[in-house]
Amino acid sequence: MVHAERAALIGDLAGLGDAQWRTVSLCEGWTVHDVAAHLVDNARTTRLGFLTGLARAGFDFERQNAAGVERERGTTPEETLRRLRRVASRTSAPPGPLDSRLVEEIVHGEDIRGPLGLAHAYPQEAVMRALRLQTRTPTAFGGARELLTRIRLTTTDTGFTAGTGPSVTGPALCLLLAVSGRRTALADLTGPGLEALA
Repeated sequence: MVHAERAALIGDLAGLGDAQWRTVSLCEGWTVHDVAAHLVDNARTTRLGFLTGLARAGFDFERQNAAGVERERGTTPEETLRRLRRVASRTSAPPGPLDSRLVEEIVHGEDIRGPLGLAHAYPQEAVMRALRLQTRTPTAFGGARELLTRIRLTTTDTGFTAGTGPSVTGPALCLLLAVSGRRTALADLTGPGLEALA
């Protein structure tokens, strides 16, 4: 599933013009080009490499990610796209659940596609595996576990429910994006727990 999502995104990126690569993504502080470079870095990351890089960054995840973008961002979009193609079939991963790779590919895929107005039909199984993982992952690691002690998420397309408290309802992809910190997804959600989620 990860390889399929990488291939689909590569196909979308191949059709972009230079101005589109410079578009501000949904990932705060990053352009489309930066997010693509991050996905190259992510695909190349091994367990040992992740730990070494984190120590080198003073155990600051944001600094580690910024260093990875700087390292893997080509001087041109074409160069970065070539790098992404070269790593598309890799199976290496940092420490953690393998479904975190789906979170990365889907959420960052939308970080790129959303601002560009590109639509993509993500497999429901992939979205649900990513959403389930995010509901179990602590906030410190980019998840929503603590949030779900205050609100209940209910998908309108899969019948999935998690958490306790006032409900937030919407499509699984929108809930995944919202619990991953993408505020634009809030517009597609409803319910009395929406304010707490925001």
